[in-house]
Amino acid sequence: MTHPIPGSAAWLAQVAEPALDPDQPIIDPHHHLWTGDPGRRDPYLLAQLWADTGSGHRIEKTVFVECRASWRTEGPTHLRPVGETEFVQRVARASREGGGGAVIAGIVAHADLRLPEATLREVLSAHEEAGQGLFRGIRHSGACDPHPQALSIPGRAPPGLYAEPDFRRGVALLGRLGLTYDTWHYHHQNAAFAELARAVPETTLVLDHFGTPLGVGPYVGQREAIFSAWQRDIEALARCPNVVAKLGGLAMPDNGFGWDLRAMPATSDDLVAAQGRYYRHALDCFGPARCLFESNFPVDRRSLPYAAVWNALKKIAAPCSAAERQALFHDNAARVYRL
Repeated sequence: MTHPIPGSAAWLAQVAEPALDPDQPIIDPHHHLWTGDPGRRDPYLLAQLWADTGSGHRIEKTVFVECRASWRTEGPTHLRPVGETEFVQRVARASREGGGGAVIAGIVAHADLRLPEATLREVLSAHEEAGQGLFRGIRHSGACDPHPQALSIPGRAPPGLYAEPDFRRGVALLGRLGLTYDTWHYHHQNAAFAELARAVPETTLVLDHFGTPLGVGPYVGQREAIFSAWQRDIEALARCPNVVAKLGGLAMPDNGFGWDLRAMPATSDDLVAAQGRYYRHALDCFGPARCLFESNFPVDRRSLPYAAVWNALKKIAAPCSAAERQALFHDNAARVYRL
């Protein structure tokens, strides 16, 4: 028997969960958009985003996070990432004018933070102009692993990026300009990220995806040891008051839960059972005032439907007070990204 392709609409449709607490306002602070690459990934544009955000939960606004989509193909190299902001701004305008779903209310763009200050300021100004009021910060990811061949999404950063003086100067400049710094990296880089956070105390740093605990390639069979080390690193990171944590994005293939290989997608109960301890520990360490729930779509779409993600997050947040849930699902994202 032939099963639907994981991540496809037919595959995802096998799990249809009605939305829990459908009146809870939500800002999804982490999703991507792209035009698609034949044979590699399908387009994920406004229609696809609205299909997901309109699947039962009250998603009011979203924040786009850079993914190297639609960079300029010519002109000065340092300005090429501005093409992504131009592309997303057009989609965001359609989301405002179309009236059909969630509004893209913020853009986290890319810039090489190692650039000389004058050049970096030029890039940031270009993003500001291209974003037409939506530009909120930069993600220059630090993800680097010694086994990139084992990963479906290998990082592009050089080893030791967080410690480079030029990079730290760039992160510090973001803080002086009122911009956030997002990053994505792997679990074994959390300690280096904490050192960066202590070096730039005036910049708000956003940790994406829990620091991506890996579970594939050489990391298979090490989940408990990695979890123990990750717990300690999260405790240290939470002592940096300028760090906030996005809670989500653990359903990527590289996390090693294998949901992208199943005949049927994961359910919200699957997520809570397998990953709930990561959420609970982060919430205990950072507190509900410094955590933002995220979808990481469409990357996590390879594992489970959008509606199931938010159902799982609502189950995890059930012990929190009403005010804490409002912060986790909506208000913290509005504050961090100035929405």
